[in-house]
Amino acid sequence: MLPCVRHFTLGLLTAAVCATAMPAQTGSLVGAVTDPGDTPIFGVEIVIEGTSVRGVTDDHGKFLLQDVPLGSRVLTARRLGFTPVRVPVEISEGTAAIVTVRMKVIATTLAPVVVHPSRLEYTGRLAGYYKRLEKRSSGYFITRDQIDRENPSSLGQLLQTVPGIRVGRGRAGSTGMRMRGRTCWPLVWIDGTPMPAGEADIDAFVPSSIQGIELYLGATTAPLRYMENRDLSSCGTVLIWSRGPDTDPVRQPRSQVDLEDLVDRAAIFTADSVDTPATFDLDHPIRPDFPPPLYAARVRGLTIAEFVVDTLGRVEEPTIGIVSSTDPLFSDAVRTALRGATFIPALKAGRRVRQVVQQPFRFDVGQLPTGSAAPGKPDSAGRPEKN
Repeated sequence: MLPCVRHFTLGLLTAAVCATAMPAQTGSLVGAVTDPGDTPIFGVEIVIEGTSVRGVTDDHGKFLLQDVPLGSRVLTARRLGFTPVRVPVEISEGTAAIVTVRMKVIATTLAPVVVHPSRLEYTGRLAGYYKRLEKRSSGYFITRDQIDRENPSSLGQLLQTVPGIRVGRGRAGSTGMRMRGRTCWPLVWIDGTPMPAGEADIDAFVPSSIQGIELYLGATTAPLRYMENRDLSSCGTVLIWSRGPDTDPVRQPRSQVDLEDLVDRAAIFTADSVDTPATFDLDHPIRPDFPPPLYAARVRGLTIAEFVVDTLGRVEEPTIGIVSSTDPLFSDAVRTALRGATFIPALKAGRRVRQVVQQPFRFDVGQLPTGSAAPGKPDSAGRPEKN
């Protein structure tokens, strides 16, 4: 608020004019924080220096800051276990500024836990789909990973990229499909149940609700149980599997424990501030389960968990959090495994102390079968390749 300006005439107050300040001009800033391998980092504190504007990265390592004063500013990114970063940004009116921040992890003392099962037993309603997806002996598969990565606006848009599939408009504005060399519609199954006779409008299916799709071009290539009516399946077979509680990660609340504050108050210690850091209890190894959908799709991954090991070597469950992860299903598997994990506690000045640990977990499917490589296959470090 500007000061009130008063005008006097012959000692008498003739007018008092108070000018009101215009609202401060501000802009917005959107960005992402990753490690050098482009894996998103969760829970990074983002601050615009010299202002009260701040935020925290979400489970995708992204953030949005609003009401940022215009002009040249400096963004500071901080997180326990990473080297702080300062990045200059230019905030303009009308257009959101975009920034990508890369943070280097401070070296940890614990080697990665490698999850590498030789085989997996599938159960539940999607067991058959997962078995066929892993073998890929016949048919063409579209996985959830591909659907989420491509983010198509419709199923027709997604199927247009499949070899041997022709997508076009049908009667009453519906979207139909034909398989190579055929003029009739394929038989479509939803979660193991055939759709009623007639052509299915494939755009009636929302891509984000689909876990996976199997496409079989001929009558004899589909799985036996889906060839009950040879006449109907002679034009091809499409198996669509939906998402549900058995396919989606459990949304875990973000840890409310301020580990950085505990470190500052010496209530817990980091690995570099103790004499003997916490280590694995080799008698009780940590064995996270490999998520069946990701194993079947041959998806490698990396998850870094953060937690406190108490003076008895137990993991303090309220402190379990995820620093970064290539897939939420990997995060779920790690959280579950850590709840019953035990360590050899840290020592400082001859006594046991609580220590915060950042533990990597690498999920490895081994050598990919010949011909099964797909866009977005992970690199040797367990991170997806950029497309």
